[in-house]
Amino acid sequence: MTVVPGRRRGSAGRVAVDHTAEQDLRALFGQSVAVFASFAGPAHVVEAANPAFFAAIGEEHARTGLAVAELVPGRAGQGIVAVLDEVYRTGEPYTGRDVAVVVGAGTDAREAVFDFTCEPLGGGDAEVTGIRLIGVETTQVTQAQRLVAEQRGLLEQIARQAPLVDVLDGMARCLENLAPDQVLVSVLLADPDGLHLRHGAAPSLPGFYNDAIDGIVTGEGVGSCGTAAHRREPVIVTDIAADPFWADFRELAARAGLAACWSTPILARDGGLLGTFAMYHRSPRVPSDSDLALARVFADTASLAIERHHIEVAKAEAEARAEAVRDELAEALRAEHELRAEAEQRAEAAAELTARMRAAAAAQATAPHPERCQLGGPTGCAAPAEIKIADSWGDAAWGCPDHAEEAILNVGSVFIASEELGGLAAYLNR
Repeated sequence: MTVVPGRRRGSAGRVAVDHTAEQDLRALFGQSVAVFASFAGPAHVVEAANPAFFAAIGEEHARTGLAVAELVPGRAGQGIVAVLDEVYRTGEPYTGRDVAVVVGAGTDAREAVFDFTCEPLGGGDAEVTGIRLIGVETTQVTQAQRLVAEQRGLLEQIARQAPLVDVLDGMARCLENLAPDQVLVSVLLADPDGLHLRHGAAPSLPGFYNDAIDGIVTGEGVGSCGTAAHRREPVIVTDIAADPFWADFRELAARAGLAACWSTPILARDGGLLGTFAMYHRSPRVPSDSDLALARVFADTASLAIERHHIEVAKAEAEARAEAVRDELAEALRAEHELRAEAEQRAEAAAELTARMRAAAAAQATAPHPERCQLGGPTGCAAPAEIKIADSWGDAAWGCPDHAEEAILNVGSVFIASEELGGLAAYLNR
């Protein structure tokens, strides 16, 4: 395993990292590379060049005295030669902006972006004898512009409260597009207790892999993400096949074609665990400073999105609870109103029955045992008078069983004045 210079090596396949925000900016937007070369004659033979020029075309060709066509064969060389031919023929300088070229060779080949100027040597009244090329690599600047634009778009999504799954999915795709090498991004979200990690976003990982790691525990040695969540610090596994942290997941990773995993914890402002941000690679790989800086930048963006989501969820839950309390209060008020109305109705019924009893008692004072119920109210009751009832004020009346029961239920002081028990006189003289 190759250890990245300037970092301290951990256990097998892992690299421990120290960083600052300033180092992140330097890694992402560092100084550009200046390229210089001087060409002679119509064949554009390299007379002089700086190391950056030779590094761009491949170190194996790092010598002067060769024509550009020999140094840069193929289509790329044809493009350069065509520009040099035009400048040599016309004597007019040429300026190229944001020109994408492949620099290096073999496994070191990469796409880079340059701004450059080709100036004729001699010229004017004199014949053009050669060309001077001065260029500046703007790859990092171009990447920075893309990063800023993508970050602005993500922040706008967060500000307008777009669904968290959409923000995280867009963020993962953004980094996969920005990274110079193929990378597969995954975001896992921590449960409230911080003991498990749930699927958040992983647009390029196989579905079976996402399903398998959904719900993994956080803990020492639980892959890259479980360990990063447990430690609250980045865990860089450069070779999954050889790393003990991946013992339980090695076969799964092999099925998914994953060979390296760099995981960064996503932390809240108070240090609480929100989730993890992982970058997977198809082959064993040690991260560069810019790789780690990108991971931290996007982990911070994910932190902002997740915290905002938690705030909105808590707000919605609080509003739902408040609405439930308001509904319960309204129901209690409605029930209280119904009970009050029912009580008032009972009071009115009791008053009416009491009035009937008094009227019946007054009539009974001068009349024998009535044949019909005296408690039927204004409409009367034709049922036989079978039960005598009385109250504690001395009023008594005869009624049918139904009206007598109604009086007993609605007037608290009413009782059956049973003659077998001495009747009302026995009660009054007790």
